[in-house]
Amino acid sequence: MKLLGISGTITGSKTLTVVKRVLDEIQKHHPEIEVELLDMKEYDVQFCDGRNPTTYTGDTKKVIDKVKSADFYIIGTPIFQGSITGVLKNLFDLIEPQVFRHKVMGFIATGGTYQHYLVIENQLKPIAGYLRAYTAPSYVYVHKDHFLENDLVDDEVIDRVKKLAKEVVFMQKSLRVVSEAVGDLN
Repeated sequence: MKLLGISGTITGSKTLTVVKRVLDEIQKHHPEIEVELLDMKEYDVQFCDGRNPTTYTGDTKKVIDKVKSADFYIIGTPIFQGSITGVLKNLFDLIEPQVFRHKVMGFIATGGTYQHYLVIENQLKPIAGYLRAYTAPSYVYVHKDHFLENDLVDDEVIDRVKKLAKEVVFMQKSLRVVSEAVGDLN
C-alpha cells in the first residue's frame, strides 16, 4: 500500500509540518506502508487548462503520476480567505476524477481563525464526495496558536494527528480486505 501525503501550498511551513507529523505517525506504527510526501513547493506545476492530463510534461506530469500511483492520501492545506489554496484546487483539477474513486482521504487544514475548520466540512469533504473517495471521519485543524515557532505543541491537536493516522490506515486496510473478498469496487 502506498500513502501519499500532500502539502497543498507553496507558502509557509505549518501545513507541511502537520502533514509530515501524520505521515511519521503512520510510519512509526505501520512500517509496511510505503509513505511518500508531495510538497507542492518543490514543483512548478502548470495551471489546469482542460486538456487531457496525459499530455502534461515536466513537474506537472511528475505530480500527476505521484497522485495516480497512491492508494490513499493525507491532504493538507492552509486556509486563505476562507478557502483551500489555489494550488490544491489546481491539483484536484489536474487529476482525472476516477483516480480518486474508492480511495481513502484524510484531511488537514491550518489557519488563523478557529472557524476555518469549516472549510474541511464545506469544501474538502464535498470535493472528495464528488470524486467518490472515502473520507476519514476525523480530520486535523490546526490554529496558528497550536504551534511554537514551527513545532506542533498542542496536546489535543497531537492526539487528533494520531487519531487521523489510525483512521486512514484502518479504512484503507479494511477497504482492501473487502475489495479482495468481493472483487474490484470499480
